[in-house]
Amino acid sequence: MNIKQIYLSSPHMGGTERDFVKEAFDTNWIAPLGPNVTGFESDLEQYLGSERHVAALSSGTAALHLALIMIGVREGDEVICQSMTFSASANPIVYQGATPVFVDSEPETWNMCPVQLEAAIKDRIEKGKKPKAIIVVHLYGMPYKVDEITAVATKYNIPVIEDSAEALGSKYKNRSCGTFGDLSILSFNGNKIITTSGGGALVTRTPAEKQKAVFLATQARDDAPHYQHSEIGYNYRLSNICAGIGRGQMQVLDEHIGLRRQMNQFYSDLFAQTEGVEVFSEPNSHYFSNHWLTCITVNSSKTGFTAKEIRLSLEKDNIESRPLWKPMHLQPVFKDSPYYGEKIAEELFLHGLCLPSGSNLKDADKQRIMSVLSQFL
Repeated sequence: MNIKQIYLSSPHMGGTERDFVKEAFDTNWIAPLGPNVTGFESDLEQYLGSERHVAALSSGTAALHLALIMIGVREGDEVICQSMTFSASANPIVYQGATPVFVDSEPETWNMCPVQLEAAIKDRIEKGKKPKAIIVVHLYGMPYKVDEITAVATKYNIPVIEDSAEALGSKYKNRSCGTFGDLSILSFNGNKIITTSGGGALVTRTPAEKQKAVFLATQARDDAPHYQHSEIGYNYRLSNICAGIGRGQMQVLDEHIGLRRQMNQFYSDLFAQTEGVEVFSEPNSHYFSNHWLTCITVNSSKTGFTAKEIRLSLEKDNIESRPLWKPMHLQPVFKDSPYYGEKIAEELFLHGLCLPSGSNLKDADKQRIMSVLSQFL
């Protein structure tokens, strides 16, 4: 196909990234340490506020893995995890030899249901397995029900790992996502709201926790003149080169959030008169989503068509879209894991679709998308 592809969410450079990277080359700071790493962490700390401390790492998955280690998750433990998410939210649980316990979504934010969360905790405790941690996700940039989830976690004294991989710049009650968990994680993968090519971060509440994360991420080398290791470590630190890209991206973060939110409004306007198509948006004024991806659900009994048919129509014009995340409890690799809930996440997967949402989409791209969708409708 010779038509230019319109991607779901491609990297969007701001222009100054090259300057930071060039400086790293000019000063020979190529290693996974250096002024860009320190500067990027400082930029993120200032942006997040709430006196949080940031350790820049090689990926969001690495950040989740370290969070589980720091909370003390070990072989034989159980960790509750949102089922409606990408597999990277759940995989690190298995890295630790622990068992994921999946919980269904609620229909307003598509995130972990507080009612089902409490039901899961009660049942696991009755079975003699109190969960060691809760991993909850801000799906597609939409904040989860922070007050309700926090209340349940506090009631049972279980730490929360906040997966904000998709939610940098999103807010709940005017407070930044990435600051609600006992530990929180960010992702800067190539398709995220900002990118470092590949990268992530662990957000901690104290400097000591950040120091511990950096220690583990740099092979857990003891303070000695020779190489000595008293703990197992990991090669999880972000490079100074990638951090330079991140520093440039931070300068355009708010602008890119604004453009993503415009794309959400674009689809809201486009589907406004189509009964049976719902554009995913904030349930009330307490929520502010970066709308990393704009998603829709399609009620085929009202529309006469399915989300799959929309996807295939876009695909014919070389426009990328994709189904919503397939819930983890439906994945073959997790088929034996416990699950609590009904079929909210399953129904979202069956009837949902992610649409092109990049902050770098041009007017001509929008016209193509509108033309294909309008003709389809």
